Amino acid sequence: MTRSTADGPAPRGRSRRSFAGARPVMDDVARLAGVSKQTVSRVLNDHPAVRPETRAAVLDAMRTLGYRPSRSARSLASGRTRMVGVISFDAARYGPASILTAINTAAQGAGYLVSSIALDTAERDTVVRAVDTLSAEGADGVIAIAPQRRVGTALAEARINAPMVVLENDLGGRTPLITADSWAGARAATGHLLRLGHTTVHHIAGPIGWTSADVRTDSWRETLTVAGAEVPDALVGDWSADSGYELGRRLARRPDVTAVFASNDQMALGLLRALHEAGRRVPDDVSVVGYDDIPEAAHLLPPLTTVRTDFAEIGSRALRLLLDRIDGIDEPRVEPVVPVELVVRRSTGPAPAR
Repeated sequence: MTRSTADGPAPRGRSRRSFAGARPVMDDVARLAGVSKQTVSRVLNDHPAVRPETRAAVLDAMRTLGYRPSRSARSLASGRTRMVGVISFDAARYGPASILTAINTAAQGAGYLVSSIALDTAERDTVVRAVDTLSAEGADGVIAIAPQRRVGTALAEARINAPMVVLENDLGGRTPLITADSWAGARAATGHLLRLGHTTVHHIAGPIGWTSADVRTDSWRETLTVAGAEVPDALVGDWSADSGYELGRRLARRPDVTAVFASNDQMALGLLRALHEAGRRVPDDVSVVGYDDIPEAAHLLPPLTTVRTDFAEIGSRALRLLLDRIDGIDEPRVEPVVPVELVVRRSTGPAPAR
């Protein structure tokens, strides 16, 4: 078959043995495909001004030669590193870990590498150093999984000469935000318990200063207020099962407590143990709702009613939004707020008769 290209007709294919010995380079691909080196570069960088038959000839030559383009060569040709940076906090928790996995999967599909930095502190200098590191590596853009408000403040002060997308934390201005709908999730959890006849709902909150925890607490409080229900003091945990257990022991001693909404599933898990040890049956005596829908939630005793957050969708939307920004598309093509879903299982039931 004769191939027609913008650089003239391509010769019939030569065997791979013509280039045996040395590792094939871009010039080899160009000679075999019968095109210029510039055309090969355009194919590598998905340039739109390449005819389909030319693109096919170049890709066929690459396969024949076993050519693998170096990232540095593609960077020189396109002015991009095809690498995105991710800054994450508390990366061992289910939510951030799931988001990071989704970002990596989406980036791989788009032909990008991910350089991630996991921070264990939200101090300003630490955040700024992470931004500086990714900038020095030449990241085409940065995704910041920023669950704490002070992280948002530090990011707003950091200087980065690349597009940025932030999760959870609204920096204002032109920095795009992707977040799950924590307000709707907490309202659904609290409303579910009220509809079951519980006169009020107690709350084990996440740590103060964490965006999602603060939003869920505010939504829980407003939902009770609108319903005309008593608003108890929130008990503040640290996201861990240990804190849920310790706070749960306090709630378990109170016979008036019949419904509890925990701000994540790990704290709900600790609460379930505390109630069991105190002889409080779930859901006969106390109904429990968690948040996130961790994989183990359906296998607890009893299976946990919870609010499902689609962390994979959060990660993939963040990556799509960042790539749009890298390509100069300022108008968002993804919805910034990811819906959540109440998953009702057997840890909730009607309020006990008085």
